[in-house]
Amino acid sequence: MSFSFPCDPPRRVTVVAPARLHLGFMDPDASLGRRFGSIGVTLEGVATRIQFIRAERLVVEGVGGARAGRCAARFLEALQLPGSAHLVIDQAIPEHVGLGSGTQMDLAVGMGLARLFGLNPSLEDIVMFSGRGARSGIGIAAFREGGFIVDGGRGSNTRIPPTLARLPFPADWRLILVFDARGQGLHGAEERAAFRNLAPFRAEDAAHLCHLLLMRALPALAENDIGIFGAAIGELQRAVGDHFAPAQGGRFTSPAVAEALAWLEKHGAAGVGQSSWGPTGFGLLATPQRAEKLLREIRAAFADHPALHFQAVACRNSGATVECDPA
Repeated sequence: MSFSFPCDPPRRVTVVAPARLHLGFMDPDASLGRRFGSIGVTLEGVATRIQFIRAERLVVEGVGGARAGRCAARFLEALQLPGSAHLVIDQAIPEHVGLGSGTQMDLAVGMGLARLFGLNPSLEDIVMFSGRGARSGIGIAAFREGGFIVDGGRGSNTRIPPTLARLPFPADWRLILVFDARGQGLHGAEERAAFRNLAPFRAEDAAHLCHLLLMRALPALAENDIGIFGAAIGELQRAVGDHFAPAQGGRFTSPAVAEALAWLEKHGAAGVGQSSWGPTGFGLLATPQRAEKLLREIRAAFADHPALHFQAVACRNSGATVECDPA
């Protein structure tokens, strides 16, 4: 991996990398030769924010510092950069709850360090160094450009799952996120084992999900039709959730989140589901006013569930930001 040196190193670099929801796979078992194929959406209001300052030795402060430190050490050593850095993590996406924390942390650290030393890498360079994109390209595309994203999964020669469609999310639509502080979704070795042990995903089911996405969800999103879009996402979520149920204990990882999602659906959310392995769930609303009203109501309805908390967010139609302060 080689980078160009287009500018003088800045005094400080700040990277803000947005979280994403992973809304499901279209073909987990490669019925046509390409495996996975993901859909997802980028979020406002949930992000990783890191400041990078030149230093004589590597120092990392803040939540998620251990992971950021390991990534930074690898990057500094591999590129033999002339010095080290002080990383201040002002904000971090919660780990292993379905929001893409690992991808955003690795990409933010790689990009921030490169820019701190005057390098101008492509995002693809950073991705290949970090080893991201093994299954999904959603987090990578969220970092690059945001919005609602569809990737083409992995074929025999794929380096990074290609982005096939990227559409802006309507500005008024909101997501109510449902968090369960008591647990995490599958990750690492457990996640790899789950993929090995799941029953085959039928080709006819994959074909139906692709049809549903192409001829219902995407046109509805383009035409700002939240009813059809939400129904399509809900159907896709049920199919994918039931397929992964043996590995995660049910359609949803957290029974409490499942209860809250049923409440949201009953009270008018256009589409509900779980991001990745969860436990984070979501429900889709048409306006900020409707979302804020339902947010107040669900907090009251689940006041006796202290581990659950709720947040209303917009969708982000732009990617990560990288700000460089002059030397």
